[in-house]
Amino acid sequence: MDSLVSTEWLAHEMGASDLRIVDASYHLPDAARDARADYEAGHIPGAVFLNLAELVDPASPIDNTLPSAEKFASRMQELGLGDGSRIVLYDDSAIRTSARAWYMLRQVFGAHHVAVLDGGLAKWKAEGRTIESGRNALRARHFTAWSDAKRLRTKDDVLANLRHGEEQLVDARGAPRFTGEEQESRPGLASGHIPGSRNVPYKALFNADGTYKDKTALTAVFEEAGVDLDRPIIATCGSGMTACAVAFALHLLGRDKVSLYDGSWSEWGADPATPKATGQA
Repeated sequence: MDSLVSTEWLAHEMGASDLRIVDASYHLPDAARDARADYEAGHIPGAVFLNLAELVDPASPIDNTLPSAEKFASRMQELGLGDGSRIVLYDDSAIRTSARAWYMLRQVFGAHHVAVLDGGLAKWKAEGRTIESGRNALRARHFTAWSDAKRLRTKDDVLANLRHGEEQLVDARGAPRFTGEEQESRPGLASGHIPGSRNVPYKALFNADGTYKDKTALTAVFEEAGVDLDRPIIATCGSGMTACAVAFALHLLGRDKVSLYDGSWSEWGADPATPKATGQA
C-alpha cells in the first residue's frame, strides 16, 4: 500500500478484512466545528473516529503534545487498529490533520501500513461516493507501540541546532504569521519565527481540490522557499499539526530525514528566553 492512496483505490479495497478506515479530522477552535459530531453525521463507510483532541499528553501545558506510547497503543486497540492492519486515514479539516495522524502512527509509534486518502472526505463526497452516519465499533486488536524519539525534537534540541545548524527548520504557518505581521491568536505568544527558518505554508502543498500536488510541483514549492532537500529537516508550525503536512509531503518526495518539533511556536513563542526573528526568511 502506498503512503498516499486515491479515492478510487479505497473504493476498490473496501471490505478487505485487514483494512481499517479512520476519520482523523480535527479543527482549530476558530473553525467552530465539532469533529466527532461531523463524523457521526456522515463518514466513509466503516470508518472509526480517531479523536486527535484526546491523543495528547494531558500533563503538558503545551497544545497538542504527543501522548505516551502506552496511551496511544491503548487508543488504537480500542479502535480496532492492530499490528497487521492496513490503516487509511482521511480528514475533512482545513489544516489537513490526517497528516498529523500519519506522523503519529507511522513515524513515531511504529505502525507499518499507514496511508493518507488523497483529497480526504471532500473528494470522496464530490465524487458521489457512499456516506454513512452513526458510529462504528470494531473488535479490539493488539497494537504494539514504540516511540521513535529520533523523529521528534524538543526546544533544547532546536536551541542546540541554532548553534550547529545541522538541520534546516521549515515552518508550515502562513506567511503573515511567519513574518510577524499577523499577531498570534494564543495569549502570551510572541510573533515571528525561529531564526534561520524557511517558510513553506502548508496550503502551498495542495491543489485546489485538496489533493497533494505532484512530485514536481512539491519539489518546486520547497526549492522556491530555499529548502535544500538533501539536508535533514525539522518541521515546525503553530502547535505541531500542519508541520506534519510538510513532513508527509517530504515523505512523498522520498525525503525521510525529517523530524517534528512537537512544541512548535506554541512553546517557542511563549518562552521569553528563546530567540525570535521577524520578516522574510
